[in-house]
Amino acid sequence: MSAAGKWTKDQMAALVARDIHDGAVVNLGIGLPTLVANHLGAAKEVMLHSENGVLGMGPAPAPGEEDYDLINAGKQPVTLRPGGSFFHHADSFSMMRGGHLDICVLGAFQVAANGDLANWHTGAPDAIPAVGGAMDLATGAKATWVMMEHTTKAGEPKLVERCTYPLTGLACVRRVYTELAVMEITAQGVKVLEMAAGLAFVDLQARTGVPLLR
Repeated sequence: MSAAGKWTKDQMAALVARDIHDGAVVNLGIGLPTLVANHLGAAKEVMLHSENGVLGMGPAPAPGEEDYDLINAGKQPVTLRPGGSFFHHADSFSMMRGGHLDICVLGAFQVAANGDLANWHTGAPDAIPAVGGAMDLATGAKATWVMMEHTTKAGEPKLVERCTYPLTGLACVRRVYTELAVMEITAQGVKVLEMAAGLAFVDLQARTGVPLLR
């Protein structure tokens, strides 16, 4: 169960899974987005792609049934649905760069009001950069969604007017899912589509670095 005014990580993942259309080819980024696979269900046909060369992943394996020869790009054990396949990572990146993915769901350090994405490096001198396939995914997928915590551990907004961290992609993010709200990046501004039960709009705005539209 979630606390009042806040979704759990699994509830966030369920919201993302709900919004993925039937028949979509989807890449789930490292971190929070990997939880989405556990909420798609058998009734919806979604092909999950991983940049290390897997297409047709299923939910996480049950405890004790992990096979570490079958992993996603984050080195987490996964399952394979009927019809799933393996291929060279060069072919996998061709899928990403060639516009063959309908949606990618990525984590982020920051998202700007115009959809700019920063998710590979904080710029700190002691930070370890981890771009992976994020740049290819953010610009190659037909739609880029972000699933992230609404603020940093210090309470600073991660949805900002302009990213201060090194950019992953320009104006690529269409939708943002946090523990507080689901928001759409539009030409008019950031529009709130849904809020966690018990959260007041004024409180959401206070934790956000950009003006929000209702």
